[in-house]
Amino acid sequence: MARMNIQGAPVLDLTADIVELTTAIVDIESVSGNEKQLADAVEAALRGQAPHLEVIRDGDTVIARTHRGLPQRVVLAGHLDTVPLAGNLPSTRRFREGREELVGRGTCDMKGGVAVMLKLAAEADDAPMDLTWIFYDHEEVAAADNSLTRIAAEHPEYLVGDFAILGEPTSAGVEGGCKGTMKLDVTARGIAAHSGRDWVGDNAIHHLAPVLERLASYRARRAVIDGLEYREGLNAVAISGGIAGNVIPDRARVTLNYRFAPDTSIAQAEAHVREVLSGLDLEIEVTDAGAGALPGLDTAPARQFLAALGGEVPVAAKQGWTDVSRFSALGTPAVNFGPGDPLLAHTDDEHVPLPDLHQALEGLRRFLTREGS
Repeated sequence: MARMNIQGAPVLDLTADIVELTTAIVDIESVSGNEKQLADAVEAALRGQAPHLEVIRDGDTVIARTHRGLPQRVVLAGHLDTVPLAGNLPSTRRFREGREELVGRGTCDMKGGVAVMLKLAAEADDAPMDLTWIFYDHEEVAAADNSLTRIAAEHPEYLVGDFAILGEPTSAGVEGGCKGTMKLDVTARGIAAHSGRDWVGDNAIHHLAPVLERLASYRARRAVIDGLEYREGLNAVAISGGIAGNVIPDRARVTLNYRFAPDTSIAQAEAHVREVLSGLDLEIEVTDAGAGALPGLDTAPARQFLAALGGEVPVAAKQGWTDVSRFSALGTPAVNFGPGDPLLAHTDDEHVPLPDLHQALEGLRRFLTREGS
């Protein structure tokens, strides 16, 4: 558990061992919308233990940065929120398959990455580049609620840099760019009737059958960009319709999620879905969308980062969507790098191997200190 001050607020010790610091951060519950206590602790730790940083509070986002006039600026960002709990807080430790793990909500996604960044924010006071650290809220909800959406609109200068690193879980490897994502509601209309006289109605649910058939036979594209393979996917993720067991439904809806390669724009993605469903009498509405991000591994700071990590670190495409997209939209190449297996994010058994924490810390430390220059 995190230490408490005399007012009973959690205190984070940025000089603590990385496992202890991660544990303290994980044990401050911060489900989306409830990030204030953790943001308070992060702000207090940076103001009290990193005097070389300018610290800015924007809602429940904490920004810290240097102003040394160096020719390069690197932005490092991590979100403070988690998905809802599943009886997995406070955190626990276990030894399994020859390694020790920290278990609990947020250990993987992405408080391990936040801990690594916080510790280095205090340490890297003589980095060979200017640094901006961003610890932000509301990532695990709709894009409109993500604090980076607001900051990009109101203070885009906070996000500007030559290179950005997002601390999403990558098992301490590097995942370049990210896929775009789009959610769409596909609605079929019919005519309501008593189910005993179905011939006077028109069953809207039945009109969704061709949609499901097309999705089931859909063959997703695999796009290779800068040597990284992004696998697309178009899937039904929810379906609804009907009001009672004796009523022919006059409306039915299937929700689709399209994950598309970063060489595809949002407009192109929507056009593709409409093409897949062309010829069907349906209403199609885009309810949420986020652009992808190209790998960004061919820039000088990206090459320096990879060199600091060493040739053994795996490099792959990010198969999900992450906030590297926001940096890419501002012209800042960005990658994902953090401890924890991304396949464990949001699971009831969410955990992070302790070696991942140490590996991510040491790799990023080499890049941000004179060891990596």
